[in-house]
Amino acid sequence: MQEKINPYIGKWRITEMEMWDQDYVDQITEGHFTFEKDGLGYFQFGLTEGEIDYRIEKCDELERLEFTWEGRDENDPDLGRGYVILKEDFIEGRFYSHMGDDSWFKAMRVKKIKS
Repeated sequence: MQEKINPYIGKWRITEMEMWDQDYVDQITEGHFTFEKDGLGYFQFGLTEGEIDYRIEKCDELERLEFTWEGRDENDPDLGRGYVILKEDFIEGRFYSHMGDDSWFKAMRVKKIKS
């Protein structure tokens, strides 16, 4: 049986966020999400960064990548969850910080990682 190709694998540059402007998103480095083939990944935007653990799930008839994350926000430990939906040539989703902010985001692929 052939394994299904994971279309989310790669590095995705954050181009829009509902809660923060692009200057904040790119404050330390270009804001991004990276999804690797092993169900793990990482992200950074503004002063928030962390490691991702993800699964691709069906939600109604829509497939989406759902993730939990653990990391730091302004040097304080933080964690949360989120999801990503693949569109034509970009992803969009929602990022949640546990008991904190949440924001819609959009990102464009900048680097494909071999699956």
